[in-house]
Amino acid sequence: MTTARAGIVAVAGEALVDIVPAPVDGYHELVPGGSPANTAVGLARLGVPVRMLARLADDPLGRRLRAHLARNGVDLSHVVAAAEPSSMALVEVDEQGVASYDFRVAGTADWQWTAAELAGALDGPVVAVHTGSLATTTPPGAAVLRDLVRRAAARATVSYDPNCRPLLMGDREDVLAGVHELVGLVDVVKVSSEDLEWLLPGMSPADVLDDWVARGAALVAVTLGADGVLAATAGGLRTRLPGRPVHVVDTVGAGDTFSAALLAGLHDAGLLGVDARPALRAIGPDVLHEVLDGAVRAAAITCSRRGADPPTAAELAAAH
Repeated sequence: MTTARAGIVAVAGEALVDIVPAPVDGYHELVPGGSPANTAVGLARLGVPVRMLARLADDPLGRRLRAHLARNGVDLSHVVAAAEPSSMALVEVDEQGVASYDFRVAGTADWQWTAAELAGALDGPVVAVHTGSLATTTPPGAAVLRDLVRRAAARATVSYDPNCRPLLMGDREDVLAGVHELVGLVDVVKVSSEDLEWLLPGMSPADVLDDWVARGAALVAVTLGADGVLAATAGGLRTRLPGRPVHVVDTVGAGDTFSAALLAGLHDAGLLGVDARPALRAIGPDVLHEVLDGAVRAAAITCSRRGADPPTAAELAAAH
């Protein structure tokens, strides 16, 4: 762990348990997961002060999630003690290490947000809020988190990762309308090419970049798996960075790690916070390259390890 830097990033969304293949054939193991929770852990390991906004069950899985987040230095003072059970995701990994997910989420803790539970979510020196994934599409709590984004946009940088899960998100056109609504409210968007193949079939990543920046985002990054990342800014920059060669064990948590490292890089550059919004929109090419390169390196490290295991700042520096 590195020395924490000033300014809190609040991460809102699901913290669930992944059921993943174990090293011994025919066995599985339970590991902490959930896209927002993975991003929170990634930020904490990179030395960024991070507050988790989650609903954690008081069951064996929920206690395991709480211990994992606390052990990694994530602030749990705004976590809700939920009466509902924990969510689970059954993970399959193909021969190329690419993960797919089958969820057990009916009536579970992550989706039951009330406005009162998030009333103090932005208290203190919060410079950024990150959210996305199932928590922004699963009722009834999705509407509450979307309202949090609207409130946060007036006082902090807002980051968003659609992290699409077609099996659970419902009608594609409805999801796309919701994604476009959030893109128009937030500052930073990370989206994968896989997400875009479902959300906007037939539309190139480059065209999506142009469209989403035009909708209001300051920075949009499209991750391309092994092929790296495409990015665009409100200031007119367009850039592409290649991927880092790595032996892929699995891709679990790679996109979440990218989001964490992207935000950590912007944090280091002093580009988070409402007062920094003009500077973020005008980010220069050298700073953008450095931030994106760190995110690509971090994601590659996660791909080289089993499960959602993002790097520490020391590990990221060593992989420069």
